[in-house]
Amino acid sequence: MQTRFTAEQLADPAIVDSERNLRACVHCGFCLSTCPTYTLLGDELDSPRGRIYLIKDMLEHDRPATAEVALHVDRCLSCLACQTTCPSGVHYQHLIDHARAHVEKTYERPLLDRLLRALLARLLPYPGRFRLALQAARLVRPFGRFMTGRLGAMLALAPIHLPPQEMDQELYRAIGARRARVALLTGCAQRVIAPSINAATIRLLTRHGVEVVVPRPAGCCGAIVHHIGKADQARDLAIDAIRTWADEIEARGLDAIIVNTSGCGTEIKDYGHIFRDDPVWAEAAQRISGLTRDISEFMAGIGIEPMPIPECTVGGLTVAYHAACSLQHGQKITTEPKALLTKAGFTVRDVPEGHLCCGSAGTYNLLQPEIAERLRARKLSNIARLNPDIVATGNIGCITQLAGGMRVPVIHTVELLDWATGGPRPEGLGAAP
Repeated sequence: MQTRFTAEQLADPAIVDSERNLRACVHCGFCLSTCPTYTLLGDELDSPRGRIYLIKDMLEHDRPATAEVALHVDRCLSCLACQTTCPSGVHYQHLIDHARAHVEKTYERPLLDRLLRALLARLLPYPGRFRLALQAARLVRPFGRFMTGRLGAMLALAPIHLPPQEMDQELYRAIGARRARVALLTGCAQRVIAPSINAATIRLLTRHGVEVVVPRPAGCCGAIVHHIGKADQARDLAIDAIRTWADEIEARGLDAIIVNTSGCGTEIKDYGHIFRDDPVWAEAAQRISGLTRDISEFMAGIGIEPMPIPECTVGGLTVAYHAACSLQHGQKITTEPKALLTKAGFTVRDVPEGHLCCGSAGTYNLLQPEIAERLRARKLSNIARLNPDIVATGNIGCITQLAGGMRVPVIHTVELLDWATGGPRPEGLGAAP
């Protein structure tokens, strides 16, 4: 694609990066077949290629975003299926992130939209505030049938019961000879909604000879707010995380930083790019990105040791593996989770149309509930075709999105691996038969 940026514009590193990606696009249209919004809506402007044209025009002319641009940029899930498909190497993730930040800075959204986005940015990255908000939502739930649109979606996704807060412990010793020392990102929303995922991760790692440290105050990685265009807040949250992990590396050393929420993993692995021109944080950010591993990626490297499970035969359970977009497209991790589940004794089956997003996509199911619901229904239908006993996935957002519509439990992959190697039966599976 031909571009016409001025020399003055190209003094901005963000423009340089976006121009590189714009020039890489050859209009081939391969991305259209894998884009969820184009699949549903059939509008060229709701495809990666269409959005690229809008972004190019907006950036090249250095103009504020219009309502039309904001509409189509907002409808993008950032699932990155197009990035996997693109034969020309367009790094769509960086292009859409730049566009979101530009929209946020230059477009005045309708008042209710601004308020909702501000509310999400002030609640979701902060576990204490988020827990209070979910507790308040329980009081409003009886009136949920009168709420539609975004408010109705928010209430529908809020859990009816909140689990107890996780243990406040910073170091978990390896069982047996220590093979590695890692830090675990416990996250923000996941820590409140499903602390059992972190607990299972710690048990799985320590059982396999890995010492786990949970350094404070590493919390939100910044992904949630980054994907709604709040680049400054995302940057501040990322710096807190980088500083915390860098201090731990300097003090006692780390072999890896483990992430069990794939959306966060995609963000942290991109820190090196985000801070590439930062004179203070560039080196540390690149080092953190290089150390970051999804839990399935790390366990595939060290191997698992399955053991007989007393209350059931794992080999008799069929698992439908739902590949989170941020894992399969963002991090290019596709075979490892399935190989681990198979080694653990489960019969693993791929979900048809597995490249299409379930509609969760961070805050997408809150901000674009109509499209998200259509994607969810499509995903649920495809999963039902497999008639599985369990659905496994590696992202809390996908679990929350799918769980309410399934007749079978939706469980994090790490909880199944923990169970198969000697841990407790996942709570989501209910009591043993």
